[in-house]
Amino acid sequence: MVDGGGGGGCKRRPRAWRRRRRRRRQAAAARIATAPAVSRGQGDGYRRRWRGSRSGNNDYLVTLSKANAPPYGVDFAFSGGKPTGRFTNGRTIADVIGEALGQKSFAPPYLAPNSSAEMMNSGVNYASGSSGIFDETGSFYIGRVPLGQQISYFEKTRARILEIMGEKAATGFLKKALFTVAAGSNDILEYLSPSMPFFGREKYDPSVFQDSLASNLTFYLKRLNQLGARKIVVADVGPLGCIPYVRALEFIPAGECSAFANQLTQGYNKKLKRMIYKLNQEMGPESRFVYANTYEIVMEIIQQYRQYGFENALDPCCGGSFPPFLCIGIANSTSTLCNDRSKYVFWDAFHPTEAVNFIVAGKLLDGNSAVASPINVRELFQYQYK
Repeated sequence: MVDGGGGGGCKRRPRAWRRRRRRRRQAAAARIATAPAVSRGQGDGYRRRWRGSRSGNNDYLVTLSKANAPPYGVDFAFSGGKPTGRFTNGRTIADVIGEALGQKSFAPPYLAPNSSAEMMNSGVNYASGSSGIFDETGSFYIGRVPLGQQISYFEKTRARILEIMGEKAATGFLKKALFTVAAGSNDILEYLSPSMPFFGREKYDPSVFQDSLASNLTFYLKRLNQLGARKIVVADVGPLGCIPYVRALEFIPAGECSAFANQLTQGYNKKLKRMIYKLNQEMGPESRFVYANTYEIVMEIIQQYRQYGFENALDPCCGGSFPPFLCIGIANSTSTLCNDRSKYVFWDAFHPTEAVNFIVAGKLLDGNSAVASPINVRELFQYQYK
């Protein structure tokens, strides 16, 4: 999955915005992606992921954004509780959906040495922690793979598939594959973060920022379509105003969320949804784009957390509620950790727990048009093009 930045031909942010400071932050909890990597099932296709901080690729980069030390992965049974690069305690939404659709193994990160050998059976994961739709997003962390670069990696994967299968078979193979894109949270978090000393500039109007973000993502979605993707799930951005990082950043009182952050996110999501609708009209019946409304799902969990079996809706299980959020970076080994991860909505200052991921995945798989439109993820996976 991808949370990535610009590439050739894509609009870029105005220069004043590009010179803005980059502040430390990771991918947001609410920014939840769908589908996993590969799997054989009724769709007889595999899945590819483009996202931000979810699993794997950053372990192969020189970067400050990694989840390769405990307690990350503490509940990931398939690794024996060892870290795998996933920014949560267990499985991601993509992992859960993949299992539900028949996936027998998790997609390897693209940068892993074995990814090429496994791609035909397990798919490929292009996700990169701290990356964004804009190239500049996450520069504080040094190494990351922006969305544009992730799609360039897919072009290389596609070339390899063509080489192995031939053009006709490869086209049919990709036509059945399920692609997932979850991007934008890191870009919005950078917009929300205060400027670093000596580098701060006046921020660009929220509406202009939202338009630029949505149009850049649309550019990349069209590029994916040109490369053969026909089933694409696009996740919106969740309620960033409720994640521990933003609440601490803005000194939000206990039990409340940042109204400005959530309004900024909702404004972007509305524009993204309109663009997804237009893409479905423009690309015709041979392409399906599904809008995944993770914002509403996560917000409902937060507002009705006890009904979902949680005991804490806004504090992180790992790392504490205030900076420096010791669940990340070099402090992993001494992180504070809650006793029961299943009772918390948030795993760390940015990401949800596995328990939340299961709920979100279930709703995206089989929910109605309020959470996934025009069809849900399972229906998209099973959809047969003529």
